Amino acid sequence: MKHIAVVILNFNSGDVLKPCLASLAEQDWDGRLDVWVVDNASADSSVAMVREQFAWVRLIVSPENIGFSAGNNLALRQIVAETPTPEGVLVLNPDTVVPSNGISGLVAALVERPKAGIVGPKLVLADGSLDLACRRSFPSAEVALYRMIGLSALFPRSPRFGRYNMTYLDPDVTTEVDSIVGAAMLLRTEVLRDVGLLDEAFFMYGEDLDWCYRTKSYGWQVWYDPRVTILHYKRVSSTRRAVPSIRAFYDAMRIFHRKHYEATTLAPLNWLIYLGIRLKEWQALVRNRLRPLASRRAIHGNNKNA
Repeated sequence: MKHIAVVILNFNSGDVLKPCLASLAEQDWDGRLDVWVVDNASADSSVAMVREQFAWVRLIVSPENIGFSAGNNLALRQIVAETPTPEGVLVLNPDTVVPSNGISGLVAALVERPKAGIVGPKLVLADGSLDLACRRSFPSAEVALYRMIGLSALFPRSPRFGRYNMTYLDPDVTTEVDSIVGAAMLLRTEVLRDVGLLDEAFFMYGEDLDWCYRTKSYGWQVWYDPRVTILHYKRVSSTRRAVPSIRAFYDAMRIFHRKHYEATTLAPLNWLIYLGIRLKEWQALVRNRLRPLASRRAIHGNNKNA
């Protein structure tokens, strides 16, 4: 595997996009690396910064914010149509910094496992803690129930109750998982041809879970490999969030359940699941309303808090 494409979706994130691109320019890897930035109608100076300081980046400027899935798909469609086609695609958040061995390490993790369709690194936050979303189980009815009623938080070391974020496992152990997070995921182009592009029904959140679910349904494996550690700034604040991002988060839950679990779940349980999602959404909106209002912008909607 000697040819990789990197796709970064940007929305008003020029300040963090710059160090991300700088880290990609310093990779210790002897293959070809094509870096794509899709700008989702940013109002900041992101586009000018990329053009002026990173002329080698392939830039796509969308006239409107079309969301995470559709935005990434603008680049992914062109990548799979190219000749020669890259052998792998790394979907990456702009608020990440990739170590110099990042690309080579992720490629090695994929190549050494012929059945692996997607691999993801260990993601650490600015304070050094683990980004829990970097390795997950699918949110089945049972797993979702444990999260909604708080058992996963009460018993994080339980293999049963801590399944969603796999908090019972050592974060430094390489593990086959259900899903990794869209902040940093390397997949074979062959997988992309098999399962298709990101589902644009997901505006933001949930699309990575769906992509991994479809990948596994085609017989491919998904792996978490902590031998590569990527810094994920993942801005978290106690100040007020944009209401549309909260609604999109819970919409993603509904879409995922409807798409993958509703048909095989008893009707009364489906009703309870959708009720639970609605109650959690209302709780989040009220809690958000009570937070102090500060001068804070959303990055691009694809920070994974699920």
